[in-house]
Amino acid sequence: MELFKLPRDVGMFEDKKMVAAIGRFGPYIRHDGAFFSLGKDQDPLSINEEEAIQLIKDKREADAKKHIKSFDENPEIQVLNGRWGPYIKMGKKNFKIPKDKVAEDLTYEETIDIIENQPEPKKKGDSLKRKAKKLSPYAFQ
Repeated sequence: MELFKLPRDVGMFEDKKMVAAIGRFGPYIRHDGAFFSLGKDQDPLSINEEEAIQLIKDKREADAKKHIKSFDENPEIQVLNGRWGPYIKMGKKNFKIPKDKVAEDLTYEETIDIIENQPEPKKKGDSLKRKAKKLSPYAFQ
């Protein structure tokens, strides 16, 4: 019966309403058309206005730290900070930065070199098919 209390208004921030609710990806706060996920220790039924404001500020700060560098020569190429460290993004493709390079110090020429010399990703399905052929019961007949 408690879930019928959701979505509920938490308060106002920057002259816009904050709403707590539970969606398909878990509990969240909605503010100004953006969604901010609640942590495991936070409850959408009991979160207060101060906690919600802090959550929004923390998420905005994390998003601002994600972008490391972009280039005037080609704005499509960006150096970003990801879950497993910095990487280069060109269009919809991502490229690993070698461990001997520092992401903040990369030049445009170095990023192009990394993109052009990136090895092709290994196909996961190929090795499984080869193993299946080797272990096939018909191979021993």
